[in-house]
Amino acid sequence: MTAGDTNFMMRCLELAQRGSRWVAPNPMVGCVIVRNGEVVGEGYHPAFGRPHAEIIALSQAGKRAKGGTLYVNLEPCVHTGKTPPCTKAIIGAGISQVIAATTDPNPLVSGGGFRDLRRAGIEVRSGLLRSQARLLNEKFFGFMEEGRPFVGVKIAQTLDGRIADLRGRSQWISSPISRTYGHDLRTQYHAVLVGAETVRRDNPELTVRHVRGRQPIRVVLDGKLSVPVTRKIFHSREAATILLTSAATLRRQERKVILLERRGVQVLGIEGPSMISGKVITRVLAGLGITSILVEGGSETVGTFFEEKLVDRVHCIVAPSILGSGTTGFAFSHRTLATVVGLRNPWMGRIGNDLLIEGKPDFS
Repeated sequence: MTAGDTNFMMRCLELAQRGSRWVAPNPMVGCVIVRNGEVVGEGYHPAFGRPHAEIIALSQAGKRAKGGTLYVNLEPCVHTGKTPPCTKAIIGAGISQVIAATTDPNPLVSGGGFRDLRRAGIEVRSGLLRSQARLLNEKFFGFMEEGRPFVGVKIAQTLDGRIADLRGRSQWISSPISRTYGHDLRTQYHAVLVGAETVRRDNPELTVRHVRGRQPIRVVLDGKLSVPVTRKIFHSREAATILLTSAATLRRQERKVILLERRGVQVLGIEGPSMISGKVITRVLAGLGITSILVEGGSETVGTFFEEKLVDRVHCIVAPSILGSGTTGFAFSHRTLATVVGLRNPWMGRIGNDLLIEGKPDFS
């Protein structure tokens, strides 16, 4: 493929990111249509349930799409979901060639889009900027390939690794601009998850407020149903709320369950001795169709996912301050320097006065 092909695919990836706050649980997709070296149409998937990138680009191109090349960072869909199949529109527009970054891992597509395009006489090439395209949609690929939600962990800590003081107070360790970043991050995940202690101590709403974007589903782990129903999270209807508890507790506290359900909370009881198990939690959430979760605390909840090697990405904000004592952010079994959990391909940058470190944990 040519340098021009690469540039057009880079443009697809750039366009795709514009939907980052709105598309979950869908993937981010961008599309560029080129005819005789000239861009005649562009588009990106703007939000879940809205038209796909290919449809928007074809609409912009109109009759100029005929005989052109369509670039897209993900294989065009071949099934009818919230929107009609893109392959049908591409064939109908007279596109002569499709260049895609990667195959769609969704079993409803998974090569079927390419197959239908080829059957219609359209030349199809795939693999251009494949690794970049997979990274862009790592949550989507993770869910489709692993069969469980992609798990991200967000931590805000001091230089000495404290997420709260001795009294459990954490508001606020990070700067206002870092907290805005945290709200932006929530829009990019299908759900946000916390433990009961975080809800009791911090009384969070777990909604997106400082940026415009979709509201993630809120998930609370409360094995004993100990969190008071007066907490903010149970009174805000801006986002759906799921509370996971043990099946035994669910049966014992029927009255409290009724109060929560009246507030719109979906209460689910999990059978077994360890409902806090990360594998159990991800299995239950996958069954609900949740494709990615951002774990925001507390340390025991975060530790559970690390202990079971379920964390796919870390978002760690480090404030330029030292507490000296207090709660640490990662409560899981001791490791030696030889078995330390590192981050693959870490990215570091400044957010105001804070430091942001992101990367994929290496549990090998």
